[in-house]
Amino acid sequence: MNSMEFDRDRKLEFSRPEEIREVQEGLLRKHVRRLASHSPYYRALFTARGIDAAGTTLDTLHTLPLTDKTALSHANDDFLAVPLSRIVDIVLSSGTTGKPTKMMYTENDLRRLAYNEEISFTSCGLTRDDIVLLTCTMDRCFIAGLAYFSGLRSLGAAAIRNGLSSVDSQLELIQRLKPTAIVGVPTFLLKLGHYMKSRDIDPRGSGIKKLICIGEPIRDRNLAFLRIGESLEEVWGAKSYSTYASSETITSFCECTARQGGHLHPDLAVVEIVNEQGEALPPGETGEVVMTPLEIEGMPLLRFKTGDISFVIDGPCACGRNSPRLGPILGRKKQMLKFRGTTLYPNSLYTVLDSFPGISEYYVTATSDYDLSDVIKVTVAVNDTSCTADMIMEKLQANLRVRPEVVIASEESVKQQVYAGNSRKLIRFVDERNII
Repeated sequence: MNSMEFDRDRKLEFSRPEEIREVQEGLLRKHVRRLASHSPYYRALFTARGIDAAGTTLDTLHTLPLTDKTALSHANDDFLAVPLSRIVDIVLSSGTTGKPTKMMYTENDLRRLAYNEEISFTSCGLTRDDIVLLTCTMDRCFIAGLAYFSGLRSLGAAAIRNGLSSVDSQLELIQRLKPTAIVGVPTFLLKLGHYMKSRDIDPRGSGIKKLICIGEPIRDRNLAFLRIGESLEEVWGAKSYSTYASSETITSFCECTARQGGHLHPDLAVVEIVNEQGEALPPGETGEVVMTPLEIEGMPLLRFKTGDISFVIDGPCACGRNSPRLGPILGRKKQMLKFRGTTLYPNSLYTVLDSFPGISEYYVTATSDYDLSDVIKVTVAVNDTSCTADMIMEKLQANLRVRPEVVIASEESVKQQVYAGNSRKLIRFVDERNII
């Protein structure tokens, strides 16, 4: 089998919707035929279920079987669709058995990866004149750092590969090398900004114009900033852009300059939103993100369930693109809470708690109950003595129709939980449920 040449029309997203659909339809047909002929896993699955790969269209995609992380983990080697000699990079992603799942990429897959990140960076206004500080690792078998570095190289911008280094190290490079943008986890970028201010260095005067936020949401269901997003822009005086990516599908979504959702690159993936029964939902409705990544050689996937909860935004964007957009990630499916007849996600609680002016820190604990309802406890620290547990419960009930237990604790004890360990992400959700 010959390697696919990866060269794309970078203006496809600005084309008319029917032109975009025609291109995507052709790529999807090619993709499903490839699965049937080269992937041991899908060849066996299609044969067992009597699936005619040649007849697949965008309209019939929803009838094909879903792929989840359990299948990818248990039959990992059967997903490889090229000879091992064609593999040039191997990464590990979280698995369902505690053992990381390997994902293997060909040279063309890495070119696709670079193209994906190049057009994503371009959409949020980065150019070859930018100098970008990368605060994400390129080692430990992760893909994120390599993806962003490859995209910047393809774009022609300069990359500073400082990785998961200390705030002191990041500050030194900001002062010495004068980056114009930073890629990093929002909570770490906020920590860095506060550290600079504690050293009497104003982040707003650092020359940083853009913050590319990875790994954590900075917007709510209505695309408005969460408190973390507001704080980032206030501290840095820079514009914050949200991104979403999946290592299994090596595909990412980045906000454009309009900042109204992460743009889908239609020549790279087909995105669906499905409900609990796996049925496809229309644009605007919330469900699990399912991705069919196109033009992948090494380990191509079909209708891969990401476990992330979001929605698709249809219609043209103010930036001029006609490609659909993915809304903010509202939570993880495995974090879904069922509380006295109401289904919600921890992020919904965070949005309300972030908007309460008297709360300085908080975390949410979920435990199991015998009546198939989760028990939710919200532990908060307050900086206003007039802020009571009852007031917070009333606010939660008014916004979410739930009234979980609220406990007020010391700032120190709450921060010990939220900032526990070496994670750059805040630990706001403690899941102690007995999930079978």
